[in-house]
Amino acid sequence: MALLATVIAWGVAGTAAGLSALVGAGAYLVPNTLFALRLLLDAHRPGRTNPFTFFLGEAFKLVATVLLLWLAVRLGGGRIVWPAMLIGLICTLKGYVLLLMSGKLS
Repeated sequence: MALLATVIAWGVAGTAAGLSALVGAGAYLVPNTLFALRLLLDAHRPGRTNPFTFFLGEAFKLVATVLLLWLAVRLGGGRIVWPAMLIGLICTLKGYVLLLMSGKLS
């Protein structure tokens, strides 16, 4: 979904929009990937699974996403195309809906 949003934004509105969509998607994708890897590593350690780890990871995801979006705005300034960045973020957030609709996630 992140790549699809980026390609569409790039094709419709140009390079700045494509990069904005990629930044918006990455702001969620990177912390979520790190959280999933952390859970995967904990799942393979006997006796290491802990509900606190999950909630701490969720808090990390939220804080990291907000910080990455803030950093993008701070560094991007006027070059950010807001609709493209938000569409990239939302498409990545809701990417699991396609998996549910296709039956690949049960």
